[in-house]
Amino acid sequence: MNKKPIIGVTPLWDSERKSVWMLPEYLDAIRCAGGIPVVLPLLAEPEDIQRLAGEFDGFLFTGGHDVSPELYGATNTGQSASCPERDAMETFLLKAVLKEDKPVFGICRGLQFINAVLGGTLWQDLPTEHPSDIIHRQGKPYDNPAHTVWLQGRLESLLGKTELRVNSRHHQAVRDLSSELIPAAVSPDGIIEAATMPGKRYVLAVQWHPEYLYDKDGDSFLLFESFIEACIKE
Repeated sequence: MNKKPIIGVTPLWDSERKSVWMLPEYLDAIRCAGGIPVVLPLLAEPEDIQRLAGEFDGFLFTGGHDVSPELYGATNTGQSASCPERDAMETFLLKAVLKEDKPVFGICRGLQFINAVLGGTLWQDLPTEHPSDIIHRQGKPYDNPAHTVWLQGRLESLLGKTELRVNSRHHQAVRDLSSELIPAAVSPDGIIEAATMPGKRYVLAVQWHPEYLYDKDGDSFLLFESFIEACIKE
């Protein structure tokens, strides 16, 4: 019997309280899918981050702060509320994890961040830079679907369908997709909603929030389950 994989979860940061914190839905979804979640510290020491990359079985890159425009060679238009400490830590962590070929699952910011680190760019603010009738930033409750995405590639194969209703809580998004990634879902207004990284054991990132849906929606649970399964396999 395989041991439960230990999953490193990138931390959320409260700048006012100077405190690391975490939404329970991320942790609950990992546990429900068969993993053991551990919230990572907000480290600055590369050697410590490198050790984490080697010790854990997989990594969840969570939502939260906007990605710093400097990370993808852009000037802040005033729409990005970023956390430089988090960007720095996660940049080193992602590169180390990819080098170790550990499974990676990204959610919301996770997709944007992975894309930026790998050379892609972002829309800093969809309402002003890419206006659309599609609801990309819904209000509560967050477990209600907001729009449809069209699936392709790995996600189409995994879920066995070409369309999926998803929730949505973001104002930034992938603009130019990294050449190292391929799209796995697109919204009707052309926003890339998911991507995978060929040649790696498991790299999948989605723009929506399956952690709010995993206990109500079999497709959302399957995303976490496929990630955990990849973390178990050698």
